[in-house]
Amino acid sequence: MPLSLPIVEPSATPQARTDGPGSGTRGKYAFVSLGCPKNLVDSERMLGLLRDDGYRLVQDPQESDFVVINTCGFIDNARQESMDTIDQMLELKRRGQIRGVIVSGCLAERERDQLLEQRPEIDSLVGVFGRDDIARMAGNLVDGLDEQRTIFRPAPIRALDDTDRLRITPQHFAYLKISEGCDRLCTFCAIPKMRGKHASKPQEEVIREARQLVQSGVRELIVVAQDTTYYGRDIYGESRLTELLTQLARVDGLEWIRLMYFYPMYIDDRLIETIAESEKILPYIDMPLQHINAEMLRRMSRRVTPDGTRELVAKLRGRIDDLVIRTTFITGFPGETDEHFNELVDFVREARFQRLGVFTYSLEPDTPAAKLPGHLPDEVKAERRDRLMQVQQELAFQWCADQVGGALEVIIDKAVDQDKNVWVGRSFADAPDVDALVYVTGQARKPLAAGQIVPVEIVGHREYDLVAAAVGNSR
Repeated sequence: MPLSLPIVEPSATPQARTDGPGSGTRGKYAFVSLGCPKNLVDSERMLGLLRDDGYRLVQDPQESDFVVINTCGFIDNARQESMDTIDQMLELKRRGQIRGVIVSGCLAERERDQLLEQRPEIDSLVGVFGRDDIARMAGNLVDGLDEQRTIFRPAPIRALDDTDRLRITPQHFAYLKISEGCDRLCTFCAIPKMRGKHASKPQEEVIREARQLVQSGVRELIVVAQDTTYYGRDIYGESRLTELLTQLARVDGLEWIRLMYFYPMYIDDRLIETIAESEKILPYIDMPLQHINAEMLRRMSRRVTPDGTRELVAKLRGRIDDLVIRTTFITGFPGETDEHFNELVDFVREARFQRLGVFTYSLEPDTPAAKLPGHLPDEVKAERRDRLMQVQQELAFQWCADQVGGALEVIIDKAVDQDKNVWVGRSFADAPDVDALVYVTGQARKPLAAGQIVPVEIVGHREYDLVAAAVGNSR
């Protein structure tokens, strides 16, 4: 059975053990991790728990006793990918090639009993906040116990512990989740229904986790949350992201700190200055804006204004040298007119974001936006997305052209072709999986290797990706 799924590979897990815990005394399993980096952290935590309970991870589902699928339920396309994956694994079960299928994560949380009605052959459902019970559910399956089939726990008042993960990212970078859930009530978004209200992880726990990750070889930490700038308000009564970043920057051995999922509120002067002055915090901010038209922002319940957004972008760029801003927008939101969309196009041209993604509006039945008047045909949503991405493509290509002849530092992710000494890496401007790449040639003063940070000269670009030559000592 051909599979084109993000199957977790044992070889990609530097902390995996070959004997003792994880040696397979309890059985073998395959794991499929879908969705965003926050979901990936949950996957790594479940992998660690299964390892510690004696299960061995294998790459090929057909060589496993059971399969765990950590699903995404955010938008229609993501839900469909999750359902397709479930169906592929259930087909293996029908053929007798695996014993069972456990479904976890956001789709399990969102659909619950409905999912079991649609796919009754699923053996177990594990909700978002039931993830720490994954080994018990696996044990029920392997031991043939006809016990609890589902586990859904209420959202905690503090974010769950994410230490002792079995990481599936390359050894030199990891995601650091600092909070869970979201208090925003954007009308298009179902995340609060799946992930609950905002719950921060206490600062000392974040730092402890960061130190553990660095001790395992991490050089780049990517800070993630549903709403990063809201960090700490539930625990401390005020945003504490500035203080947290200050402490993270003091962790010995950590080289890069990358910031993701900034909501355009609670970004104050102290936070901006902390980013601007730090040697470890990269001048990179991922800040989803969704739209710029006032009526669209009101309908989305974004609680920001066009003027405030423009002023914030200008302030960030004015105070943080070489800042790269990544953002996302939605086209075809209910009620979006040609005039509203043209205002968004003009804003993108004006703001010149280096990194930008566009989503067509996805109708989510259990969100307020589903009840708004003025829903648009899919072809209109897609045509506007394509037009906006064409504008962004011109801007991104020009930014790449402007880098030619300049110098950057690149963190090496992997070899492209060992014989030709070509490596692929990322600059400060590039988050894993969502941004561009830098192709690096040349040995500098010693051979390159994954995880090294190497000075390069930019010699060209291929569409969104840069081409560079190593020119100095790597570290």
